[in-house]
Amino acid sequence: MPIQGSTVVRRQLGRRLRRLREAAGKTERDVEEANLASRAKLWRIESGKVPTKVADVRTLCWLYGADQQTTDALAVLAVGTTAQGWWEDYGDALPGWFSLYLGLESAATEIRIYDPELVHGLLQTPAYVRAIHKASNPGIDEDAITRQIKLRSERQLSLTTRIPPLRVTAILGAGVLTRPVGGKRVITEQVARLRELGALDHVHIRTLPWNVGAHAAMVGAFTILDFDDPNDPAVVYAEMHTGARYLERPEELAEYRRIYDLIYEKSVPIEEKGP
Repeated sequence: MPIQGSTVVRRQLGRRLRRLREAAGKTERDVEEANLASRAKLWRIESGKVPTKVADVRTLCWLYGADQQTTDALAVLAVGTTAQGWWEDYGDALPGWFSLYLGLESAATEIRIYDPELVHGLLQTPAYVRAIHKASNPGIDEDAITRQIKLRSERQLSLTTRIPPLRVTAILGAGVLTRPVGGKRVITEQVARLRELGALDHVHIRTLPWNVGAHAAMVGAFTILDFDDPNDPAVVYAEMHTGARYLERPEELAEYRRIYDLIYEKSVPIEEKGP
């Protein structure tokens, strides 16, 4: 079984509480007027973004008219929302909104990546990590860079030691292989690492050549995460400088899968493209 964590439990609990509320005909305003939770707190609980207290689950279940068996089952889930994942030890090295992504990544069974500019964190070498962080924050100290490198190394264990391993398909823009991030030696080492990882049965790394011209994913980078558990739906993750979007609606997922399929058809294995 893939690694599970509190992120998955939070999402499952949140969805079940939302379904209970909707089945009971209760709105966010009803919950707020009952002094059980503010709308903001309820949104955080139902979207799986925060741990949930057992007491909050029981009072919400009371408001929704849930039976004792359902209430007890959801209370057990609430206990699981407080478990810490390994990435939470790096709270000083990553923004809060990215912690949610790391929880999803650690529980996913398959991810599909598109990035026109950057090697994904799962695939980066230590020297590449150092170069991108020095470029985005020239005043960063060596200890902070070391923490970032260690964080990447722990993430990458999902490719080499997890059973079963995380399945990855990455499509990178041609510029990722040609931009001399960190200098020629660093990018040469990085491309060699990509080819090494691409030789693994569960990792497929492809590039989108310049001569493709216009393509379906020109808006920007995104990652699609899939999970084996049918109660844990797929997510599209799209990162920005100050936050990220997590998209779960069926129509959103279908559109991103459609876009990914289109660019996959135009991409080539990394072995066929050099820096």
